[in-house]
Amino acid sequence: MKAVLIDQALLDAVSREAAASPRRRRNRNFHAADSAPAHRLLNAIEPGSYVPPHRHLEATKDETILVLRGRLGAVFFDDRGEVVAQALLEAGGERIGVDIPHGTWHTVLSLASGTVFFEAKAGPYVPPIPAERAAWAPTESDPGAPGYFARLRALFEVGQ
Repeated sequence: MKAVLIDQALLDAVSREAAASPRRRRNRNFHAADSAPAHRLLNAIEPGSYVPPHRHLEATKDETILVLRGRLGAVFFDDRGEVVAQALLEAGGERIGVDIPHGTWHTVLSLASGTVFFEAKAGPYVPPIPAERAAWAPTESDPGAPGYFARLRALFEVGQ
């Protein structure tokens, strides 16, 4: 196995892939397979990419995010879908990442082109079960998704 350097060229490549993707995001896995016990990956996300609120219920599925480039909004919800907290994460900024405990409803959204974050959580990958999907939020394909996303984006527009 060869070491993989995380350099600007790699960040540029995954950002180009995200920009070209219909979902406006792309990940680059460092773990060999979905069955790996530890998942480590780059996530490139462009403005306009809607990640529906979700949670990871397994006790081993805490999630850590570190912003390597750009700006990311993180939003946290209660069980009714009310926003309970939000954080601006920015490479080189005051807050550069977040550790999200399992069971916490959350989403992230890109606030700048070229945003890339490093994500780590326990594997193996298991498809989300219904209780991990927010019934109170639209899915990506739902007609209400653009309006919902705009409300999330507005949380970060004051003072920008």
